[in-house]
Amino acid sequence: MSAHDVKSAERPAFDAVLTTIAEYARNYSVASEAAYTTARYCLMDTLACGFLALKYPACRRLLGPVVPGAVMPGGARVPGTSFELDPVQAAFNIGAMIRWLDFNDTWLAAEWGHPSDNLGGILAVADYRARLAVMSGEAPPTVREVLTAMIKAHEIQGVLALENSFNRVGLDHVLLVRVASAAVVAAMLGGSLEQVVNAVSHAWIDGGALRTYRHAPNTGSRKSWAAGDATSRAVRLALIALSGEMGYPSALSAKTWGFSDVLFRGKPLALPRPFGSYVMENVLFKISYPAEFHAQTAVEAAMALHPAVRERIADVERIVIETQEPGVRIIDKTGPLANPADRDHCIQYMVAVPLIFGRLTAADYEDAVASDPRIDALRARMQVRENPLFTEEYYAPAKRYIGNALQVFFRDGSHTERVQVDVPIGHRQRRAEGMPVLVRKFEAAVSARFPAKQAERIKAMFARPAGLDALPVNEFVAAMVTNGA
Repeated sequence: MSAHDVKSAERPAFDAVLTTIAEYARNYSVASEAAYTTARYCLMDTLACGFLALKYPACRRLLGPVVPGAVMPGGARVPGTSFELDPVQAAFNIGAMIRWLDFNDTWLAAEWGHPSDNLGGILAVADYRARLAVMSGEAPPTVREVLTAMIKAHEIQGVLALENSFNRVGLDHVLLVRVASAAVVAAMLGGSLEQVVNAVSHAWIDGGALRTYRHAPNTGSRKSWAAGDATSRAVRLALIALSGEMGYPSALSAKTWGFSDVLFRGKPLALPRPFGSYVMENVLFKISYPAEFHAQTAVEAAMALHPAVRERIADVERIVIETQEPGVRIIDKTGPLANPADRDHCIQYMVAVPLIFGRLTAADYEDAVASDPRIDALRARMQVRENPLFTEEYYAPAKRYIGNALQVFFRDGSHTERVQVDVPIGHRQRRAEGMPVLVRKFEAAVSARFPAKQAERIKAMFARPAGLDALPVNEFVAAMVTNGA
């Protein structure tokens, strides 16, 4: 018998990545007030995205119990609705709302994603725990604990994204939502270190969703609820781990059967920096436009050019869009666009609408606007190309720019100026400019969803940071409950 025929059943130590994630989620003390300040804005912005999404029937029909009548009085509530659900289904509801309009925060590196997607699991579990605590006569968790969990989930997802490109092997970034949510939620539920690492191992063993639904010719609305699915699955895995279910030590590294060999082309996962609060401090907000983030600065450039172009749309000969390599790879899209999910991942569409109308809103991806023949006529005249400097600055750790440049040429030989925007308004370099706009986005979303008096109470709740931090989660969520779905 050769050595290759001998297989030891001895269980190895847990993979270092698994234990590092679990130890951070369970034991790390966040000391950065900059991170907490950003996390408050992030909580505000993320809820705003969910409230705005509730205007859309396609989103609302996914919400509520998994089957009619499967509600859970005393369970986790879904802000902006009247639903009370088990925490797994509540996490799906909240996560789907958050992501529906592609308007919540973003992290861009070798992998990209939206770390606030984790709020689905975090808020559902926090409210569930808080209501249980009140019924038991114990002190409920506070919003400060929600903010801490958000900082940690952002950090786990974002650091894993720095040098591990899952999209390069066809996997969707929501697998990082499942991993980050599983770790943080298991810790929130009081899991031991062993239970947290077990939950994380299960999250990796789940593998990853394919990116099929994000790319032509299959782009579709699953991309709007995939993160809700991931964060809710994480809650389920955390609950399973806390029930005493075993974990899998070499979930990542097992030869032939582990994540690296099966799904990551044999490469080990990299953790290029220690976990802290770096990601929350540097996260990117989508403040002005519900658009895939690689196009945010292209939209800003198009808005700047709108006054010079709006009366000359029929005279446009060509439009040159310079973008980063990921922008070319992900959102450079020609041909018919089948649905709103297709359109908000097409850089040509996201440039055409503001050039014509001087705006880009979620409603502009719907059929009523997309049917305007001028949009596809402009798309057909666009040339999208990589600017190597934009790519270089996109990956530079000290910059993390998301540059785009835009110039319009007319049939008579004239042209507009070339407008270049290196960082969007949601970038850390533009925090002072961006945060007042973010607050207005939140306040508008709240006013559109809630009766006037309730809306004012919600705004006042967020206007006092110290009071917000100390607020029990059950009271926080109760303030955002409505009488209807």
